[in-house]
Amino acid sequence: MSNPQQLRYSKEHEWLSAAEADVATVGITEFAANALGDVVYAQLPEIGSTVQAGETCGELESTKSVSDLYSPVSGEIVEINQDVVDDPSLVNSAPFEGGWLFKVRVADEPADLLSADEYDAHTAA
Repeated sequence: MSNPQQLRYSKEHEWLSAAEADVATVGITEFAANALGDVVYAQLPEIGSTVQAGETCGELESTKSVSDLYSPVSGEIVEINQDVVDDPSLVNSAPFEGGWLFKVRVADEPADLLSADEYDAHTAA
C-alpha cells in the first residue's frame, strides 16, 4: 500500500491535499478503506457547514460497521463528492482519486498532521 507523498494524513486515517486558494480536499486512506470493507453508504457534511479539526463530520457505513468521519482541519465545507454519495464503493476502489469525500476552505490546520512516511509508520505500529 503506497500513500501519496504530496498528501498529509491524520491519525484517524483521513488524508488532506495541499490547499489551493485556501481549499483542500479530504478523503480516507486506502488503509482505512480496506479496514472498513465494502463501503455502502456515505453521510458527508453539508455544504456551508463548519467543521472542526479532529471532530466528527460524517459517517461511512460498510458491510462490516459504521465508522465516524473526522475532519483533519477546521473550516467551511465548500463541496462534497456527489459521486461518492451516489456510489460509495468509490471510497474502496479509488480512495486517493475519485473517492475523495469533501472540500473545505481551511481556517485552521493543526500541526499534528503526518507525512506519508510518518503515516506509514503509524499504521505499521
